[in-house]
Amino acid sequence: MSELRKGWTTGACATAATRAAFTALRTGAFPDPVVIELPRGERPAFALAVESLGSGVAMAGIVKDAGDDPDVTHGALVRSTVRPGPSGGGVVFRAGPGVGTVTKPGLPLDVGEPAINPVPRRMIRAAVEDADVIVEISVDGGAELAERTWNPRLGILGGLSILGTTGIVVPYSCSAWIDSIRRGVDVARAAGHAHVAAATGSTSERTVAELYGLPDDALLDMGDFAGAVLKYIRRHPVPRLTIAGGIGKLAKLANGHLDLHSKRSQVDFGALAALVAEPSVAERVRHANTALDALRICQAAGEPLGDLVADRARATALDVLRGAPVAVDVIVIDRAGVIVGRA
Repeated sequence: MSELRKGWTTGACATAATRAAFTALRTGAFPDPVVIELPRGERPAFALAVESLGSGVAMAGIVKDAGDDPDVTHGALVRSTVRPGPSGGGVVFRAGPGVGTVTKPGLPLDVGEPAINPVPRRMIRAAVEDADVIVEISVDGGAELAERTWNPRLGILGGLSILGTTGIVVPYSCSAWIDSIRRGVDVARAAGHAHVAAATGSTSERTVAELYGLPDDALLDMGDFAGAVLKYIRRHPVPRLTIAGGIGKLAKLANGHLDLHSKRSQVDFGALAALVAEPSVAERVRHANTALDALRICQAAGEPLGDLVADRARATALDVLRGAPVAVDVIVIDRAGVIVGRA
């Protein structure tokens, strides 16, 4: 199998577009391709997709190539419009169409600021040599794309964030999801929420939100990354954490797995069977096809497998939290969102 192709972050694309526009503003000509330096010293070249120059304003745009990563912004056109700014003002950042604005505390940017993260800002400042300029970053269709990201929940409204700490997108990397989890915890804490819920999917998230009446910014899209949630909350505690998910995912957590992806952990039917009191039922669980199948076998026999899995999953969570001041409860649901176990 060939190695997966790496790509470029929105921050790298915005930096390259800014460098091209800034150069045109100074010299009257756009460099194409335009070369920038990334935080680790790499010097990639980017082809321009659009450009315009006139009346003291320059604009350049680059189509984002995320490589082989399933990135929602792959193929998006990232534009930078550069114009002179007030003397002594340095680089002023603005959010153009398709780039969001921060509306909640807890992020690494102040409320009211364009959602252009700190590392891309440093890269852009370097690209314009800290000149006195106004840099407006926009993304064509970014407002629509942002609805498929965490931004609305994090309080970043109107569009996408300009992201990236290295400038490079690593295919199928977990880092972006884990970073979103961390920012979600930060936002919930900054909002003063004493209770947050981490869910493995949309059904469990809806169930727990309705059960406890939690607002969107108290909900963490945990996915398969239970360990990421627990380790970050261990360092940044909240008074109460609810973990919610299907029987399959939480059976893995109950067995000590912190990465719940099917490629990296499997349901241990022997461990599930060991929770069951009735030997004949336990034997059927041992040979079940799926965790949901095992749950149905136990429900028919009056065995509380859902509660037992929830209890063991809670024990795993408490073990990872290592005494952090966090009260934990666990909710197990079936495919319809019905609660089938609690601890």
